[in-house]
Amino acid sequence: METASPPCPIRTDWKALYKAAIHETDGSIGLHRIAEAERAISARARELFYSNGPFEEEEALEDALYTLRALRNAWKHSKSTTKR
Repeated sequence: METASPPCPIRTDWKALYKAAIHETDGSIGLHRIAEAERAISARARELFYSNGPFEEEEALEDALYTLRALRNAWKHSKSTTKR
């Protein structure tokens, strides 16, 4: 008898981690939250790739990664300008 694999927690967590990263206001935590969300998004993207998941979610993952990269650049820029 074949048993179904348990649902991967990353599948649902990527959205929560993404939201936490984009709503973070503390710069010392912001970059860490971005990295966490990126890892979860990458893991979910791999799952979708191998399972031929829904195209809409793939697009959402790409959009989320784009936003996180922009946010990371903004955090880094704000750090560099406050050190001057």
